[in-house]
Amino acid sequence: MMMDEPQALTAFAALSQETRLRIVRLLVTAGPDGLAAGAIGEAMGGASSSRMSFHLGQLQQAGLVTSRRNGRSILYSAAYPALSDLVDFLMRDCCQGHPAVCAPASAAGG
Repeated sequence: MMMDEPQALTAFAALSQETRLRIVRLLVTAGPDGLAAGAIGEAMGGASSSRMSFHLGQLQQAGLVTSRRNGRSILYSAAYPALSDLVDFLMRDCCQGHPAVCAPASAAGG
């Protein structure tokens, strides 16, 4: 399903905060296995667990991050399909019929 404008606005609103943008970039780098909330907090300069919960909740609500329980830990991962859909949303009508101009950007996202 293609991302629509309200979904894109929600995603961009979530990413417009510095810590949340840094979390998403960290999770993209971490790969599909994701990271435990504590490791994310440490990477964010020792942010409190309540602050991390707030930011991770905002990212989950926007559909950019997923979570799963692993024993006593909760692991968070980037929602790669949603991030790819966000890039596709931006590139959808690229260059008014001259898609070669956008090929490098769309190749990086796909």
